[in-house]
Amino acid sequence: MSFISPFGTSASKPGHGSIILEILPPDTPVLRTVSYQYPLKLVAPDPLAPPNYGREAEDATAAVTPCLIHTVFLLTYGGGIVAGDSIDLEVRLDCSSRLVLLTQGSTKIFKTPTPELVSRQHMNIHLKNNSAIVYLPDPVQPFANTAFSQSQIYHLEKEQGNLCVCDWVTSGRSARGENWDIYEYKSRNEVWTVDDAGKRRLLLRDNLILDKHGKTGLQLSSRMDSYSVFGTLIVRGPIFSSLSKFFLDEFEALPRIGGRNWGDAVQPELQAHEQRRYERQQREKVDGLIWSAANVRGFVLIKFASREVEGSRNWLRDMIKEEGSLLDAFGERAILCLK
Repeated sequence: MSFISPFGTSASKPGHGSIILEILPPDTPVLRTVSYQYPLKLVAPDPLAPPNYGREAEDATAAVTPCLIHTVFLLTYGGGIVAGDSIDLEVRLDCSSRLVLLTQGSTKIFKTPTPELVSRQHMNIHLKNNSAIVYLPDPVQPFANTAFSQSQIYHLEKEQGNLCVCDWVTSGRSARGENWDIYEYKSRNEVWTVDDAGKRRLLLRDNLILDKHGKTGLQLSSRMDSYSVFGTLIVRGPIFSSLSKFFLDEFEALPRIGGRNWGDAVQPELQAHEQRRYERQQREKVDGLIWSAANVRGFVLIKFASREVEGSRNWLRDMIKEEGSLLDAFGERAILCLK
């Protein structure tokens, strides 16, 4: 005797997830959908009002700030991605909505029995007019003998979305002596614009490809110049314009070769912001941190690397806190993974 289930067949697929944030009349943002399947898990705590909510609007952008900022944590069962796992996440933001994506620790990539068995993670994020996403996760931590490929694809409706997103990776478990002992690591970030006719145009593509031997045949660890963290921060949109300018200005103020003062003149007393800059630059030296910032087709692209994870984490957190506008718009929760 066979048993026929009264329930319909599930159309969901392993590793697939969906986040849909909509604005209900008159201006209330709600998470219409938060769905996921093993090994992916999504956790959405209660939304919070932005710190600047209720203040008198100073410009047109502030006037349409939503009354709530939603946050979703991206998790995996077991705390990492097992060999052969595949995660596929779709995110859709309605007009003028705000979303913070976080992790609950570094995304660990577990050992694969063969380099051909690659773990994968893919995110598709669609942003409508004046919507904004902040994605400042913990870094990816690939263990020794892993193969991993991920992509983050952002779609801006008529180039109107706002994003501040970070993609960074570490050399592995330093406490166990791991130092870029991976088979392969690939990460791709793309930003596309979509017009009214549905035609797509590529605005930005940023790739990081690390493999064990490379074209030179040298071990990966010997090619990384003793750095254990590499990362990229991508910033775009009027909501983050002040943050973009801050990174560009601070990069322009970095000491340059040939710009050293040899003591021929008395140094003037530093102003408060100059003193903070000087102290931060001294910490960068101690942490072995290097970084650059460039304006690329309307984006500000920041590249950074450091000897240890905490060096990059502290630097990025301090830069964002010193500038202040991101925290004013999204609150302290947005940088939870940088603390």
